[in-house]
Amino acid sequence: MVSQNRLIKKYPNRRLYDTATSTYITLYDVKQLVIDGCQFQVIDAKSGNDLTRSILLQIITEEESNGSPIFSSHTLYQIIRSYGDEFQKMMSCYLEKNLQTFMEIQEKLQTPPNGTENSNNRNTLDPETYTNFIDMQGPAIQGLMTNYLEQNARAFVAMQKQMQQQTNSMFSEAPLTSNMVKQENNGQDSD
Repeated sequence: MVSQNRLIKKYPNRRLYDTATSTYITLYDVKQLVIDGCQFQVIDAKSGNDLTRSILLQIITEEESNGSPIFSSHTLYQIIRSYGDEFQKMMSCYLEKNLQTFMEIQEKLQTPPNGTENSNNRNTLDPETYTNFIDMQGPAIQGLMTNYLEQNARAFVAMQKQMQQQTNSMFSEAPLTSNMVKQENNGQDSD
């Protein structure tokens, strides 16, 4: 895997200019840079804003609309629902970790233990590698659930405190309530 830092400039006419090769490139070329493992950044030539994520999302959109997509409609619904949710960061971390694990396993499957390429068994699933993948899922899910429960508990405690504060402020401002409490206290003293 080649790792290069490249700067790609996006011009107002939607053209992408690769400063490493001094040529204009297409989204297909950018996709090939990703596949080749090249590190790059896409910036707006006029403003200097980082457009890397936007370009990568554009490539994903094109890939999803051509051929067989990776994301089902149901998965996309779930991802969209997670935006703005308190668990958005957790969802992002979960997806990133699982994709990383998947890529590591795929790399191990393509390279035999002795480090030589074996084109005959390139796409066969080694039972040991599959077992390792499954074994990694337990701790990942456990960590995810622990974070989920901790965030839930913190949110619940914060909600309780907020409700208590609102209740206290609501009853402290109500004149009838404080008079009623005084009358009840006076009534208890006389009994």
